[in-house]
Amino acid sequence: MSTLPIQTGPNISTSVAPTFLLVGMPGLSAVPSWWTIPLITVYLLSSLGNGIILWIIAFEPTLHHPMYVFLFLLCVSDVGLATALMPTLLGLALADAHIVPDSACLLQMFFVHVFSVMESSVLLVMALDRALAICCPLRYPALLNNGIISKIGLGIAFRCLGLHLPLPFLLAHMSYCHPKVLTHSYCLHPDVARLSCPGAWGANYSLFVVLSAMGLDPLLIFLSYGLIGRVLHGLGSSEERWKASQTCAAHLCAVLLFYVPMILLALIDHLRLPIPQPVHTLLSYVHFLLPPLINPVLYSVKMKEIRERILKRLQPRKVGCA
Repeated sequence: MSTLPIQTGPNISTSVAPTFLLVGMPGLSAVPSWWTIPLITVYLLSSLGNGIILWIIAFEPTLHHPMYVFLFLLCVSDVGLATALMPTLLGLALADAHIVPDSACLLQMFFVHVFSVMESSVLLVMALDRALAICCPLRYPALLNNGIISKIGLGIAFRCLGLHLPLPFLLAHMSYCHPKVLTHSYCLHPDVARLSCPGAWGANYSLFVVLSAMGLDPLLIFLSYGLIGRVLHGLGSSEERWKASQTCAAHLCAVLLFYVPMILLALIDHLRLPIPQPVHTLLSYVHFLLPPLINPVLYSVKMKEIRERILKRLQPRKVGCA
């Protein structure tokens, strides 16, 4: 990686290096090959689990309802996120490749954040869907008809692409006053933006993107669950409360799985807690790789309709006697 001039005065210009340097899991550089197996296994299992749910929802007309349409979008975001992370993770695991060109880094950054915001947006919409279904059951079909669902899908696409499309171009043309050494095994735009020179407005835009999605969505999700909890508390029958809460169980687990590691990482970075680098790196892997692996299991176990149709599709068909 080329060296960067150090800024020693206000009139000294900076240059942009042609590469970024990724940080892998500390201690594994000497033996990078062994963790390739669990990494590829996690990716293949994630793709298989999400692919099965995508297949079931796509080819089962009885599942073409709002809750399952949003689950379909969640699976798409899970597969996309895991796929976007794999190039640099496999490069580090197979070849100990820490150096990544600017263009490849910015491209990975774009797709990682597009699918992350897509997942966050879908989790928010699923929370609102459950809130409407429980709080307004009689008006639910009218509130979430096909037209509204189509507009929600377009809104999610516009939010993901509109927020993140300018970022690679802004970051590509910024000046960097720090060595371009990233703190993760993949390219993230807050990680890249922090290396820029003071006053770079592209870095401020990066912060706005993070707060407008990852900061706002969990607040709205937990507000939705506050409304759900209020309605469930008012139900007279414990059996009714149990049935209603079961419809939210898988989604609530998916929300916690996605946001808790992210919030912990944000607190560690903001408060500069003395956390060992292996723990920090492992927590980032949990945040990005565990939801795509666990979400299909959660929804297959907790949602009876999905589970029954998976078993039905997997059962061998009986051939009748002539």
